[in-house]
Amino acid sequence: MSNIVRIILSSLLLIGTVALFWFGHWGWGILGILLTILAWVTVFFNENMLIAQWFFRKQNVASAEKWLKKIKSYEKQLISAQHGYYHLLLGLIESQRAPMQSEKFFRKALSLGLHMDHNVALAKLSLAGVAMAKRNKREAEKLLQEAKRADKNKLLADQIKMMKDQMGLMDKQQFRYSR
Repeated sequence: MSNIVRIILSSLLLIGTVALFWFGHWGWGILGILLTILAWVTVFFNENMLIAQWFFRKQNVASAEKWLKKIKSYEKQLISAQHGYYHLLLGLIESQRAPMQSEKFFRKALSLGLHMDHNVALAKLSLAGVAMAKRNKREAEKLLQEAKRADKNKLLADQIKMMKDQMGLMDKQQFRYSR
């Protein structure tokens, strides 16, 4: 459904809600307000994307992937602010299947833009994990530092510390094998 149709339907719902209050139907008017808010949210945010994010938060990756696949052309169906988040979710799903293949999604998400710092940190942390798997220590360290700077609320502090510890173990193993 195009955004113009959504705007028209949302506006009609808003007018109907105002009319309900005008004629004294307060109970139906309150329900109308909730429906109008929901309708206006879907004007700005794609409902498939919202449902996919909800399933992802519930750790139901299969359902999240199903809802993301319903978005056929993300450039047309999503507002530009959601393009990065679409690729971030695809990268997180792909990282559970084939971690090395998820790199392109995380890079695309960062290039399209993520507005929340903890999501930028998550993408950079995931890229650091891919760089570690590729034995590219310098890039992994750089990405970990960027992730640490982006994680202002310390939501990913434990994961960043764990990855740094793994990098330290990797160095010790390489030193042992190089003798």
